Amino acid sequence: MTMSTINNNTTLSASTPAAEATHKIHKYLIFMIRDTETTYSKLGVDAEYVLEILNNYNLTYLPLMPDYVSGVFNMRGQIIPVMDLRLRLGKPATEKGLVVVLNYNGMQLGILVDAVDRMIDIDDGTITTVHSQEAQRFASGMCSIPDNSGTLIVLDCAQLFAHE
Repeated sequence: MTMSTINNNTTLSASTPAAEATHKIHKYLIFMIRDTETTYSKLGVDAEYVLEILNNYNLTYLPLMPDYVSGVFNMRGQIIPVMDLRLRLGKPATEKGLVVVLNYNGMQLGILVDAVDRMIDIDDGTITTVHSQEAQRFASGMCSIPDNSGTLIVLDCAQLFAHE
């Protein structure tokens, strides 16, 4: 432990155990999925996985795919599959929305969402772990949004990319 004294006040340096116990702040992209005509669920992913947000795209339908796969599109020469997140979460399909392109372990996937809200900083210590149940397998945690505008469901990218 490193200590220094300034005007008879003792301060601990950043290498102290107390400082190391602090949580990391990560940026999260918040997007929304409509629950009813007037309510939305706020979901988010760690921004390090977000490549792009697209509102102009042309999907090509693929036969013999699970119902939640809306199709594929060409993003600068790379074919990206697109998952309708509403269907994946057991809600009715969406007709139009935005595609959030994610990159996880070198694989790309587009997720179709109703709207993108914003990017925010969240302290990892405020995220409560969601215990794995079938209905919540895509959520890794939940937290209150720092400005008290609601609850954020943090999606588990590994589960989104997993094949059934």
